Amino acid sequence: MMKKATDTSRQISFGEAFKVWTKLGFLSFGGPAGQIALMHRMLVEERKWIGNDRFLHALNYCHLLPGPEAQQLATYIGWLLHGTRGGLAAGIMFIIPGMLTILALTLLYAGFQKVAAVQALFYGLKPAVLALVVMAVFRVAGKALKTPYLSLLAGLAFLAMFFYQAPFPAVIVAAGLLGYLGISWCPRRLGERCPSWICGDTTVKQGKDEGGMIDLLLDKDGDSRFTPTFFRSLRVLVIWGAIWLGPVLLLVLFLGPDHVFSTIALFFSKLAMVTFGGAYAVLAYMAQEAVSSYGWLHPGEMLDGLALAETTPGPLIQVVQFVGFLAAFRDPGLLNPYVAGTLGALLTVWVTFAPCFLWIFLGAPYVERLRHNRLLNGALSGITAAVVGVVLNLSLWFGLNALFGQVHATSALGATVPVPDLASADWFGLILAALAFLAMKYGKLGMVTVLAACSGLGFLWKLV
Repeated sequence: MMKKATDTSRQISFGEAFKVWTKLGFLSFGGPAGQIALMHRMLVEERKWIGNDRFLHALNYCHLLPGPEAQQLATYIGWLLHGTRGGLAAGIMFIIPGMLTILALTLLYAGFQKVAAVQALFYGLKPAVLALVVMAVFRVAGKALKTPYLSLLAGLAFLAMFFYQAPFPAVIVAAGLLGYLGISWCPRRLGERCPSWICGDTTVKQGKDEGGMIDLLLDKDGDSRFTPTFFRSLRVLVIWGAIWLGPVLLLVLFLGPDHVFSTIALFFSKLAMVTFGGAYAVLAYMAQEAVSSYGWLHPGEMLDGLALAETTPGPLIQVVQFVGFLAAFRDPGLLNPYVAGTLGALLTVWVTFAPCFLWIFLGAPYVERLRHNRLLNGALSGITAAVVGVVLNLSLWFGLNALFGQVHATSALGATVPVPDLASADWFGLILAALAFLAMKYGKLGMVTVLAACSGLGFLWKLV
């Protein structure tokens, strides 16, 4: 049976994987929560390409990186399958559909400031994505929260971020420390005196994946890409550092540091280094800089850009290309404004996502090497639990903003409690979300079918 499973894993050709990455790119709606849920469903549950433990291990690493964790997770899994070309295929195809869609909509926005018809087409997708995310939260939680202690950590992470707006890096570090103390330190130091609700049998279960073709393959794979060496790391750092920063340096040298293209390249390269916790964590800073410091956008336009990013496939951080387009569009120099805007958008995408490939190709071999390190098992278990809380936090944030026109903030016990205004509720969206959930969970309808049906119903509703 093992031999048969291994042979099956070797039949995952690059062409087959490329088709899956392309499909994933076109269906990746709903921000990081929806995208991670989609990947888990497609790769772990349906195709069984990767085991749940390895999926969560890779996700933990991506959560520690600046940039869009879902795109980096796709790159990581693509790298596991087919090395550098697999990582490039997965990462690039995760970006391309959303990039082209946002570019087309931004061209329309710049010319007419009106995208109502397109927004109507995407309107029904939000409730469907919300239903998909809710299902994923329960599925991932059931597999990741193996002890009451880990469930407690997930709950604390959710409370800290949703009600107290705790910084994402602080939550992850605290979860890693608490996970180490509870899962690794407690059973080693106290032995049988360590309460079972804390350590349970996690130490026994960790490191065992079931049903993942990649896992079966890599157990006997001696490929050099999984062996971290100093010279390999240096080569990756030099090549991808040049790919990322080479164009930035050329723009500054030939156009000067004050040219709009140079400013875009420098600003978004800096932003790519600090986007911990995903797009939401830096939107306020980016909007303030783009409006107040650089004058690229008018007040309120950032919300229009976010609306485009939320209703199109791909990472939410792709809202940066909306900003980059308008920056160059309004300061085109000798170029046609639309040509300048398009170049500004492409430049923004380049400096935003090129470092994502650097982080994965540089760090993934070390992360794989540390996967069975017992000293890190507890810390990673804590981070995994926190990730469940983070995804739940993003899910609620997405749901509140997608289904309610107004959400008021009130204070209680030092916490900021978001209270949706029921008068502003999108009741059709709420009903559509419930129907989508029931259709997938009990009707066993496919995800693509539900997304298409919801999009069509939403479009018809908006037309009526």
